[in-house]
Amino acid sequence: MRPVDIVRHELIGLRCRVVRSLGPGSWEGLEGVVVDETRNTLVLDTGSGEARVVKELVLLDFELPSGEVVRVDGALLVGRPEERLTKRLRFAETVRGRFDPEDYVDG
Repeated sequence: MRPVDIVRHELIGLRCRVVRSLGPGSWEGLEGVVVDETRNTLVLDTGSGEARVVKELVLLDFELPSGEVVRVDGALLVGRPEERLTKRLRFAETVRGRFDPEDYVDG
């Protein structure tokens, strides 16, 4: 899998970490393996239980099987997995202004 394909890839089984959260709950720093996915949420196995994260409200790091880490605005992942394969993405309109640009840079 290539990093640019992450939005169209199967997420179940990938290691994931919440980098930033816009929601009322504090999901920042939560990490685990994606064990389930619905239209609007990801379910992570954190090792001490399962946590449900609202896609639209988070900035996520996914670890690919190659070990490479890809940062994705969860708003791009909203939709059923099978629908994401054919969905046309309008990146700029979807994510503009949601997070601080520095959040997209590790460091």
